[in-house]
Amino acid sequence: MSASSLQAFQDQVSELLLRHRSLLDVMSKLGQTNTAAVRSVTKAVTECGCVELHATKQEFVPGIALEEAKEHIKHHVHGELCENCRDAVMNELGRSLFYMSALGNLLGFELEEVLQRESQKCSTLGFFNMS
Repeated sequence: MSASSLQAFQDQVSELLLRHRSLLDVMSKLGQTNTAAVRSVTKAVTECGCVELHATKQEFVPGIALEEAKEHIKHHVHGELCENCRDAVMNELGRSLFYMSALGNLLGFELEEVLQRESQKCSTLGFFNMS
């Protein structure tokens, strides 16, 4: 997403958000929509079955290069989301993005700045960013 379209979306959210303009309302809706997104993925596994999880302990081989280690680590997900589950997950992620934009609007920052800062942190810290 380009900076202009990200800003346009954030502006659109500002125009559309009428009912939940309170910071507390927006924070609770953000939490609720994040939970709904996780729930839609869970349903894809437990109700639809279009994807399966085969979770086991992650084995890390000592002494190998980090790039090579990425090939050894498994992601546990097998299969692909069916059209219905993909649509449900995307809808829930969209709602989360909506309320994330609303939170940024209420607190006076742009999502583009958040994206740039996180990208810079990822570039600086590399593999160690999320550990």
